[in-house]
Amino acid sequence: MASVKIVLVKHKQKKDGTVPVAVRVIKNRKPSYIFTGNYILEKDWNATERCVRKSHPNSKRLNNLLQKKLSEAHASLLDAETSDESLSTKQITNKIKRKGNRVSFFEAAAERIERKYKAGTFSVAKSELSILCNIEEFLNLNANAPMETVIEQIKERRKIRMVKGRKPEHSMVDDIKTFAKKKTLSFEEIDTAFLNKYKSFCAAYLGQKTRTVTNQLIFIRTLFNQVIINGEVNRKHYPFAGEKEKIKITSGHKIGLTREEVLKVEDLKLEEQTSIWHTRNVWLFSFYFAGIRISDVLEMRWSDFKDGRLFYTMNKNEKPISLKIPEKAKSIIDLYIKRRKSSKYIFPFLDNANPKSEYDKFVKIRNASSLFDKYLKRIAKKCSIEKNLSNHIARHSFGNIAGDSINPHMLQKLYRHSDLKTTIGYQANFIHKEADDALDAVINF
Repeated sequence: MASVKIVLVKHKQKKDGTVPVAVRVIKNRKPSYIFTGNYILEKDWNATERCVRKSHPNSKRLNNLLQKKLSEAHASLLDAETSDESLSTKQITNKIKRKGNRVSFFEAAAERIERKYKAGTFSVAKSELSILCNIEEFLNLNANAPMETVIEQIKERRKIRMVKGRKPEHSMVDDIKTFAKKKTLSFEEIDTAFLNKYKSFCAAYLGQKTRTVTNQLIFIRTLFNQVIINGEVNRKHYPFAGEKEKIKITSGHKIGLTREEVLKVEDLKLEEQTSIWHTRNVWLFSFYFAGIRISDVLEMRWSDFKDGRLFYTMNKNEKPISLKIPEKAKSIIDLYIKRRKSSKYIFPFLDNANPKSEYDKFVKIRNASSLFDKYLKRIAKKCSIEKNLSNHIARHSFGNIAGDSINPHMLQKLYRHSDLKTTIGYQANFIHKEADDALDAVINF
């Protein structure tokens, strides 16, 4: 059984001598506090009666507020016991804080994204902010306007956000704070009907593929699980349980370049030190090391190469790896050897990054990646390659050429996968011989 009392939290005393008044919840000897936002001097507190003395100018108003908070706390405890919920002190305090209020989806999402930002996982924070923008577009949808007009307006707003996001003075924190203030969507409103309408909106108005929509549903589900665990939302509102919304993860076709197409990219004549020349070098460098992520390639330092080997830690899963430097990769490194005295990076895209700001490095990597996508399309056109040449296709190209000729355990190491099943599933996209032979055996009679 938990106990609830009104207390002064003396270890939180301010410089002016005032102390915060809070509701203290203790369960299993573990305390948790709900701060009321009010501060008083210790001389104005009656410790025996647990109320504000009349010597305080607003004693009556404060005591009424404190009694209300105490009643809400007791009611929440009673609800938990009646529903046979086993809640921690933290969950109980969250429940009390939200008592009588519907939890804002945007507020909970902003709290999660802020944690991702502070942890330095900027790419995750950015993608999740984009999901919030999509949901906001859905909530503000004018279904009576011509669909083509609405789509153009959404594209224009997205373009404005992207331009704003590239400016040096822009801060992702400001975007997070903006969403943290929004109270327009509660978790209780996100039911099966809402999710079905949102999926249709994403496909029709945003032109998103099934996997992109699925990623957004996973984000919504993750937030639901979080607030339910925290005791802020009742499990009965969970829209992913039982026969409700079921998330099915599908995978599209992974198409890589052939050996001949990679040779075309290698042999393409380009003016040295131009943006398109750097783009080709970065892409090939990624391919030569089994499709290292472009962001990792840009962070490659001279110190990562020792005794003819590459030693680096993958940013995504922090897995260390050591690989022999292929001759073709060494040829690219040699093109930048003059930079060794002036920069710690192999490639020039992070030279001006603020060494004290991981976020600034993230922005420059993101901008460089966008630049690469533009120039890779030009390279594909120059090489008469009809496939969508992109940053990530370097990894697909390695898998396509490897086919079933390399042991899965070795591919697992090269791909830096934690689980062999992931490698087998990934490589299955590029193994076609048995199916092709079976087809030929039936129809070639």
